[in-house]
Amino acid sequence: MSKTPSPTARPTVGLFATCLVDLMRPVVGFATVKLLEDAGCQVFVPESQTCCGQPAFNSGDVPDTADIARGVIEAFEDFDYVVVPSGSCGGMIKHHYPEVFADDPAWLARAEALSEKTFELISFLTDVRGVTSVPATFDGTVTYHDSCSGLREMGVKEQPRALLNSIDGLSITEGEETETCCGFGGLFCVKYPDISEKMVDTKVNDIVATGADTLLAGDLGCLMNIAGRIQRRGLNIKVRHAAEVLADMADAPAIGEPLDKG
Repeated sequence: MSKTPSPTARPTVGLFATCLVDLMRPVVGFATVKLLEDAGCQVFVPESQTCCGQPAFNSGDVPDTADIARGVIEAFEDFDYVVVPSGSCGGMIKHHYPEVFADDPAWLARAEALSEKTFELISFLTDVRGVTSVPATFDGTVTYHDSCSGLREMGVKEQPRALLNSIDGLSITEGEETETCCGFGGLFCVKYPDISEKMVDTKVNDIVATGADTLLAGDLGCLMNIAGRIQRRGLNIKVRHAAEVLADMADAPAIGEPLDKG
């Protein structure tokens, strides 16, 4: 089992970037690195990292999930911590890897060791590194979506709100459905598109009712799903990963906006 370093030390952090951040929203990765370095961490991004295996796991494909998980474990087990800017991918590594290797004692021990040092980004900043504020500014009113995995698997609720409240110029207005699923759910939205569409419409209606001009969350899958619905309904609400705002990097186009507005 790996040793947990002191919060005052300069720990090594392996950044699990996630597929969506890597392919669709790299600015979230850059923002994550900045936040971690500002919190006194040495950040590494293993080139050998791949998908966490969640799509295969959710499909019941345990053999392929195990193959993927072995690669992730080997890539990240030498770091003091593993930090993920996603509750769903973080939850996969922290909670479901041990399930995958329940009948394989050698790999189970390695999966459990990785699980113990795997954290969602914002909870790591606040709960492990003791960050209470960030030197960022943001002119606007935001509302926050609590993703299912981040909230229920990783215990992320008050941490992002605490840091967001430290930002100069930002105000938070809460919706009544902040903890309600957006309907994405990985493969759920593919298997049950009609149900998913109704769920995301309920979520968007709640966001509109807050009067906020920006939606924030910690899971890119949720954000892309909600942003797509907002865009199709012609609403003027920007959508961003919370890390972008916390790292003072909200000058990039919002999710769903064209990269080149010219």
